[in-house]
Amino acid sequence: MKKVLFITYFWPPSGKASLHFPLQLIKHLLTFGWQSTVATVAEDTFTQKDDSLLGEIPPEVTVHKINTIEPFNLYRKFIGKKNSEPLIASETISKEKNSLSHRISIWIRMNLFVPDARIGWYPFAVYFLKNLLAKEKFDTVVTVGPPHSAHLIGWRLSKLFNLPHVPILIDPWVDIIYYKDFKRSRLTVGIDKYFEKRVLENASNVIFVTNSTKDDFIEKYSFLEKKATVLYWGYNEENFSETVTAYCNREEKILLHAGNIFDYQNPKQLWTHLKKKLSEGEKIKLQFIGTVSPGIRESLAQNGLESVTEFLGFLPYQKVITKVQDADYLLVCTTEKRHVPGKLFEYLRSQKPILCFGDENLEVAQLIKSGNAGMFFSYEESGEEFFKNARSFKTDLAFAQSFERKILASKLAELLNALCL
Repeated sequence: MKKVLFITYFWPPSGKASLHFPLQLIKHLLTFGWQSTVATVAEDTFTQKDDSLLGEIPPEVTVHKINTIEPFNLYRKFIGKKNSEPLIASETISKEKNSLSHRISIWIRMNLFVPDARIGWYPFAVYFLKNLLAKEKFDTVVTVGPPHSAHLIGWRLSKLFNLPHVPILIDPWVDIIYYKDFKRSRLTVGIDKYFEKRVLENASNVIFVTNSTKDDFIEKYSFLEKKATVLYWGYNEENFSETVTAYCNREEKILLHAGNIFDYQNPKQLWTHLKKKLSEGEKIKLQFIGTVSPGIRESLAQNGLESVTEFLGFLPYQKVITKVQDADYLLVCTTEKRHVPGKLFEYLRSQKPILCFGDENLEVAQLIKSGNAGMFFSYEESGEEFFKNARSFKTDLAFAQSFERKILASKLAELLNALCL
């Protein structure tokens, strides 16, 4: 059996949504002849914990937890939070918060941590893994980012041990959407671009989770054309119940958003339309799972929607899926043309009507249209037409199941096998 070293910052019991992708790939790779060893951080103090995910780790997988310098502990002190208080992702980069400490913390985050705030993990990980690789043979190293500092670790090890390196870019790097509307110094951007280019030049293959991101990177770096692969985010079939009712026949309709939602994902006209529907006597409940930014909360309050809104906060993954299957409508907000939200594939599998808002995101619009899943609108639209046609939307099951992660793992195994010929 061949051996692969996975380097991923997020790992159970972290409840970070982005860990589900590598976790399930690693789980299913065993079926296709690949034994995985995982290198992760000793403790992730930013994200909420989901202990239920510990049971998803195959007993055959060895996990090494490596120390780090965690800047978010200092950040808590700087903004007056206790170490035990959770940080809210959508608030840490919100432009609605105007306190001096918040503005200073954003400047530090954008300009002093390159490529990201987890760079303190790099020296500890390189030191530990150099010793591991000196004793144990691996056929390849796969890194998962963000945080993109994980790719720097894989790059260094690849150079030292002549190992094929496969970075998985769940999000773009230098121009990731989180940097939108924030100023980064020319020096910071220059260093970040240097790291990005060097990692990608050295990579044996680069995996993207959207076609649009792949195309964007190939336009920037033509050398990627022959070594770029797309593996969509996908979903886990075993988490879904066998029977799904596409449209619930209850009087009060639930519109659910699962996952963090940020100020730059605010469908303001939707909230106005929902206010109108409520005033006309319709019964609607809004549910949000995950963190909700200050800007979104303010828009909801301005439209008088607080009384019909439930902020459910963080939930264990299986409870999220249960809520998705129980909703009447599913809300997703894409950010820009390269962004295909991971939750979209779980939404598709649920076969519930999907209401999507985004900016020129042809890839998401096509996925929704191809599966007869729902409707796509710009942020300037209200989505009124969706509610009139919701009963006609039910995702084609075969289409949804083509994104099952066991299928994706088989494709990854084929790619790794080709690198080790």
